[in-house]
Amino acid sequence: MGRKQILGYSIVGLLAVVVWQGVAGAQSPAEEPAAPATAGMAKQVNMSMADQVTQAASHLSRMESIRDSVRRELADARQQRDVVKTLCLNDKLNQLDVAIRSANDRKRSLELAAQRGDQDLTNHEYTILSVLYQRAQQLDAEAKQCIGKEVGFVGESSTTVEVDPGMPAEDPTEYPTPPDLTIPPSCASCYK
Repeated sequence: MGRKQILGYSIVGLLAVVVWQGVAGAQSPAEEPAAPATAGMAKQVNMSMADQVTQAASHLSRMESIRDSVRRELADARQQRDVVKTLCLNDKLNQLDVAIRSANDRKRSLELAAQRGDQDLTNHEYTILSVLYQRAQQLDAEAKQCIGKEVGFVGESSTTVEVDPGMPAEDPTEYPTPPDLTIPPSCASCYK
């Protein structure tokens, strides 16, 4: 190998190390610890296993009542032949059904974990069930926002106009139209 070739490899190697250190330093800063993946759900459950089972049953009951309410709204929208509202409510009802099925599975797992005395698994299942309950509440709020046909009133209407007394009495249509002041551009390809 020649001297120029060794020097070239050394420079490339040195650049690779500098770039690698820059990338590694940018990926994991030493000053700031990384936030946990469950930052929004890091809430610790401070209930006994029996209380969690009872609360889970209560959450599931409320979720089912939310579903029943949305189902009634959907039936009304279908009766009124309101397609937009029917589609919206049907979507929310389907999402509620999925959440309730999942919550039923989690409730069974919660009950089994409580029977075995597994506090960690009980807390885990209760936390997931609580998130599903919050999702059901959110879907309920979204279902109440479903907009259907525009509400209109049929009947007699009237319009009144009040003219500001400070307005000039002159009619602006009586003024002459100003002449057209634009000059057409000259032809660029008209050279002879």
